[in-house]
Amino acid sequence: MAITQAQVKSYRIQGIILALVIFAVDQAVKYMVVVPLSLESRRSIELVPFFNLTWAENYGVSLGMLTAQNEHQRWLLVALTALIAAIVLVWIYREKLRGDIMALAMILGGALGNILDRARLGYVIDYADLHFGDFRPFLIFNLADAMITIGVLILLARALFIGEDKRKELTEGA
Repeated sequence: MAITQAQVKSYRIQGIILALVIFAVDQAVKYMVVVPLSLESRRSIELVPFFNLTWAENYGVSLGMLTAQNEHQRWLLVALTALIAAIVLVWIYREKLRGDIMALAMILGGALGNILDRARLGYVIDYADLHFGDFRPFLIFNLADAMITIGVLILLARALFIGEDKRKELTEGA
């Protein structure tokens, strides 16, 4: 059954709402770890034996790459990540499949949260520290990072498992 134009419009609105909710929740959690919990001064709070809230200032992008070492580089990173977010927003408005739109919305919401941090503070606030003893499968991250990663993984899975013929069948007429 093909998707209608009205459905596509509804999916896009849902995607933008999801992105805004992710952005708001990300900022609310970062506020909680900074203000009420004073994580910056406490440095680490053990929640359970395998998960801590640990203060980290991320001056780079994913996996610490492209670390901004001065104000000029900081604003270049803000501009680069804002450009990527704008591309994702355009992609949302070009996409027709709900699953892809929701994955893109996760990426957009997370990107906006990290962009605001970098613009306001010069770094991204990271706090989520998953570990098993001394083994840490991830660097310290935040909700925005998690949403970006999950969104990318969903897009990859959908690209691998939904064939081009099925995509065309679903989007005919939309």
